[in-house]
Amino acid sequence: MKLKILVGTMTSTADYVAQAIQMDCADLVSDIEVLTMDGLDIQAFDAQPGEDALYLICTSTYGSGDVPDNARALYDSLDTQPKFLGHVRYGVMALGDRTYLQTFCFGGQKFDERLQGLGAQRVGEVWCHDASSGTLAEVEGTVWCREWLVQALAASTA
Repeated sequence: MKLKILVGTMTSTADYVAQAIQMDCADLVSDIEVLTMDGLDIQAFDAQPGEDALYLICTSTYGSGDVPDNARALYDSLDTQPKFLGHVRYGVMALGDRTYLQTFCFGGQKFDERLQGLGAQRVGEVWCHDASSGTLAEVEGTVWCREWLVQALAASTA
């Protein structure tokens, strides 16, 4: 099983979370690839022959509830180049700030909606981190991801 973490970020926080997961969860998944979303499009979800992959969208929210600039091309391609993604199993880590309650964690939620609309199968619930909580996204994110991976791996062998 391979875990592909697709990172959307403006300030590198989501990248720090992904790197922490890569280090902390190596005992659960032997192959963890962290990819920033720069230059990616819907083809990022194309399965390679013989590849069994889980995807983890790890993204912040920017501006008025938008996806980060580096995630825009991938996000837009889910709409402009739609195709059935029924083979895709994924999770979402949404980073936000509750002081912006109207748009809290919208970046991750937008990806979730688009992926589900194309038939992708989300494993578990969307995880939301509140930057104003005083907790570190890297610490809480790795705890959540370990639990999520156990659930996702159990579902893949069932």
